[in-house]
Amino acid sequence: MKRILILAALTATAASMLAAQTFEGKRSADEDDHGHSRRFEFKPDTLVLSRSVYVGNPAIVSVGQTLPPGCVAGTVTLPLLAGGTTTVKVKCATAVSDGTFPTVFNNDGPDAGFGVTSPIFLDNLTMDGERIGTFAVPTDLLVTSFSSKSELAVNRSLDGKSITFVGYRGGPGFVTAPNQLDVSNSNTPGVVDPTNPVVTQYFRAVAEVDAEGHIRITEGNAYSGNNGRAAIKGNGLYYLVGNNNNGGLSSSQLTGTQVGVNLITSTGAELLFPGQTPPVPPNINKIGEFAITQAGYKAADKAGKDNNFRGLTIFNNTLYVTKGSGGNGINTVYQVGNAGVLPTGAAAQLAAAPITILPGFSTSLASGVDQNGKPASAAFPFGIWFADANTLYVCDEGDGTLVTPAVNGNVADAASLATAGVQKWSFTGGTWHMDYVLQKGLNIGIPYSIPNYPAALNPATGGCRNLTGKVHRDGTVDIYAVTSTISTNGDPGADPNKLVKVTDRLRATSLPSAQGDGDHDRDDRYGQFVTIRSARAGEVLRGVAFAPQDRDDRNDRDDHENHHDHD
Repeated sequence: MKRILILAALTATAASMLAAQTFEGKRSADEDDHGHSRRFEFKPDTLVLSRSVYVGNPAIVSVGQTLPPGCVAGTVTLPLLAGGTTTVKVKCATAVSDGTFPTVFNNDGPDAGFGVTSPIFLDNLTMDGERIGTFAVPTDLLVTSFSSKSELAVNRSLDGKSITFVGYRGGPGFVTAPNQLDVSNSNTPGVVDPTNPVVTQYFRAVAEVDAEGHIRITEGNAYSGNNGRAAIKGNGLYYLVGNNNNGGLSSSQLTGTQVGVNLITSTGAELLFPGQTPPVPPNINKIGEFAITQAGYKAADKAGKDNNFRGLTIFNNTLYVTKGSGGNGINTVYQVGNAGVLPTGAAAQLAAAPITILPGFSTSLASGVDQNGKPASAAFPFGIWFADANTLYVCDEGDGTLVTPAVNGNVADAASLATAGVQKWSFTGGTWHMDYVLQKGLNIGIPYSIPNYPAALNPATGGCRNLTGKVHRDGTVDIYAVTSTISTNGDPGADPNKLVKVTDRLRATSLPSAQGDGDHDRDDRYGQFVTIRSARAGEVLRGVAFAPQDRDDRNDRDDHENHHDHD
């Protein structure tokens, strides 16, 4: 059987080659919900849920210590491309909490980039959320950052044979392990920004895992100073989204220094070749460049920040991304490249790829104004999934605003209550139109309790982040989504959240009746979210996708499945 090459054990010689990529064999599954253990493999027709667990202890941070670790306050001098020099002040912070969970994330106040690396787990679930087994990603290969809520989306490859996601791998001299601080805002080894108060260097690496639990790591230098969010494999290539730049360079300094230019060209949508040596500027392979001036705004934003993308998908051989956070740019849904053609080619060709807002989606600034300077509501799209060419489901995570004291027991604001959740969009007359928002059962803004979690920090669902779905032959659609939260936590990204499921009618253009038809059959559950998995204290859920499947097994099943099913 042809598949990814495997090395069962890494010798010292092989370890020295990890700068480009890593291959690992199978790992055993954790105990499953039935108390059994087995050699790991993903089961056919199941889900994959990515999650992480905080494994820190009080000693990893001390009250009063300098944050980020190794930060040196002072002035940095950089040469200008036009000649001469420019200066940037670097500021450090001081820890206000030790490593005790969850108060450790109060350090997010003084240190906006605070985070703690943590292990990555891939749960194999039935379609009803029952755990079959768990693949634990070796922590010496890759880690994520607790509690970076935009990380660890999982996507199944176009050929269905693997899933991909993005994590952190230490550059030369930097350890890959849990409990490292502020890694999500570290520099990448190939794009070092001396104005970044985080002095460590970590690759943003793509992990690819196949149906039998073989894992492959490919390192990249994009997203220096911030995080890679998601990756998907299409036509043998990795397409990524993320954000960068944690330094202090001003708008003019970004375009006027080589460091700034390198940052501008290593963010947004990116292309990475599996197994390649980590590319460095000017060949990091950024795809396109969106600027708000393309949407009719006269003044440009800070270079690169309009491409702060989070979600992505490929449908009909076309790449789509979302932006839903940050104060710059437009929070909306974008097409990257031309329809029906995934972007490829040399760095210059990729840079020339068009990025356009899907017609009908928001063109208002994330700051809350339109092209005329008038107030306009902002959207917060995250994950996206096409049910077909004319039906798009969008997870909106809400604005994250906590209303305190609660109004009638609800801590969400009016904006979230109106649009957060799973939005359904239909394409008619050359334009996308939002039909309705699926919210029933999400209980947006209503706090819930978690065993062994401080009651004072009880979170509430704010909306949803990542999602996937499947269309059935009877015209129904099952959607699986990971929720977002709002709370009094120092960083709501650390809140235990949920995996939810909802059933919709593909051709419906209005919300299902609140009561259904009353005959207690499946009709009565249309539009009603049910929780199928809940995170525990110290645990977070991140991404959801359908499990990878062996090609031969897929072909056998395809003979018996409806050809209109999509996942």
